[in-house]
Amino acid sequence: ALNMAEDTYWEDEYPPSKVLGPLMSKMPSGLLGMVSLVFLFACVYSCGQSFVLQQEPGALASGSWVKWYYVLGGAMGPLAWGTHVAAWIQRKNGM
Repeated sequence: ALNMAEDTYWEDEYPPSKVLGPLMSKMPSGLLGMVSLVFLFACVYSCGQSFVLQQEPGALASGSWVKWYYVLGGAMGPLAWGTHVAAWIQRKNGM
């Protein structure tokens, strides 16, 4: 038997909460907004700290400014955007 995904098409200004999946569809918009801010802070802080490390003499040539935890923190930008959109969807749906 072929298992087909549920249709997520909508015609209104915003989609129904179910497009966020089983976990985020039940989260209130305020919580999603706070999670988004945490991800955004992690991204901005990590990018800023990487910039500071790049200023050290020879850091660009040696690559010593690349730290795994700042790379991980820099990757939080897309998550901040996604949770921001999820918060907007939940707010529009009255959650």
